Amino acid sequence: MKFLITVAIFFAYHTCFSQEVFYAKPYLQIGHNPSANALSVLWQVAEEDGEWQVEYKNNATDKWVTSDSIFFTKVAVTGITAHRVYHAMLSGLKNGSIFTYRILKNKNPIFMADAHAPKNKTQAYRFVTFGDIGAESKDQKALAAKVMESKSDLVNVTGDIVYESGLTEEYQKKFWPIYNADNITADGAPIMRSVPWVAAVGNHDADSRDLDRQPDALAYYMYWDQPLNGPEAKEGSATVPLLKGSDANKKAFYEAAGNAYPKMTNFSYNYGNAHFTVLDMNNYVDWTNTMLREWVKKDLENSKDAVWHFVILHQPGFNSSVIHSEQQQMRLLTPIFEAGKVDIVFAGHVHNYQRSFPLTFAPVKNSLMLIGGKDSKTPRGTLVPGLWTLDKNYDGKKNTKPTGIIYIITGAGGKDLYNPEQETKPDSWEKFTDKFISTVHSFTLADVNGNTISIKQLTAAGKVLDSFIITK
Repeated sequence: MKFLITVAIFFAYHTCFSQEVFYAKPYLQIGHNPSANALSVLWQVAEEDGEWQVEYKNNATDKWVTSDSIFFTKVAVTGITAHRVYHAMLSGLKNGSIFTYRILKNKNPIFMADAHAPKNKTQAYRFVTFGDIGAESKDQKALAAKVMESKSDLVNVTGDIVYESGLTEEYQKKFWPIYNADNITADGAPIMRSVPWVAAVGNHDADSRDLDRQPDALAYYMYWDQPLNGPEAKEGSATVPLLKGSDANKKAFYEAAGNAYPKMTNFSYNYGNAHFTVLDMNNYVDWTNTMLREWVKKDLENSKDAVWHFVILHQPGFNSSVIHSEQQQMRLLTPIFEAGKVDIVFAGHVHNYQRSFPLTFAPVKNSLMLIGGKDSKTPRGTLVPGLWTLDKNYDGKKNTKPTGIIYIITGAGGKDLYNPEQETKPDSWEKFTDKFISTVHSFTLADVNGNTISIKQLTAAGKVLDSFIITK
């Protein structure tokens, strides 16, 4: 409790300036071209001219440095209040430091916060991973406070950032007020202004592509500043389906998304001594495509210097819940993951927590895409049969060196939980599942220190649901 009060007072002090100017207050991202010594800060304001500056310093005795790379995109799609999304790069950050930045409008400071600079390869770091979060639920808000209390350096979201359709209005109501509040309260916490967030795209973020029906859909592309180092992507390809809508609505969306669309769903980045590969596992992506598979293969091959390799995606390949058990398309990549020495694959989509035994998997060649929906043409998932080998000698406590990849589902971030009845019925689980917790919301907390990673699954009350260690 003492920590919560201290943090609340701290952020109240640092956000005491005039706030009504912001459509969404400043928040941190890793940027389109991530660097070990830089972060991107974004903020949203009304559609009006003004002189904007960003200043930052690594410690209290330093002089303010002014960012010389500021630009904005205009979000003026039908049905919402037009606004601008400003981006500024903060470079030359001191690894592992707590730095201060401030936003100035017409030379007047209007916002200031302290933030975590990225850690380097030799420093210990902590990251949070969870998904299926933006539901505006009591549980989502309670977890936000606990994530803030964890003092993590980085947050990864395993998709379904906001419900139900990835709209700009849903971000305004269900996301920014909860994860970028001014203080820790029962309704939210100021996490995003102090810690960079990275997100995989989920079905609720990217399935809505009829811009006549929902002109403010695909807000993921408008509000996130993430790497553009993924495979080539164009509408109508194996990666991106065609947009629907009038020319005017499409034009407004393209202007709002800028160069983030359509490439910003498959990418990778380095943090500390780890390499993260973030993938779009939605049903519209054809993961049998040679170009896509080759990109993942080369991405992992080119990251051999990293100690740890993590994959972040939405739809899990190994799932014991009755719900979404048919969406196995991720399994098509297991041979590539195994050859690339992936340690853990984090997924969401299924609204509970599951951990597999360490496993290797050999898919058979004949996968089966399932088609359904009202039009009987909509992809619903892909069945991928095959053979798995489980390492049941690994216990994560005495034996901490697994043989195979550990697959984690951490989709209990705020939306209604799936299959609580299965938690006490292990006979209903697939043989690859070691842990299955579906009666409480939770998030994953990982501590990395050199060749050791320690992972806990935590509730909003701080209860440890699961824990394990991996060493190399």
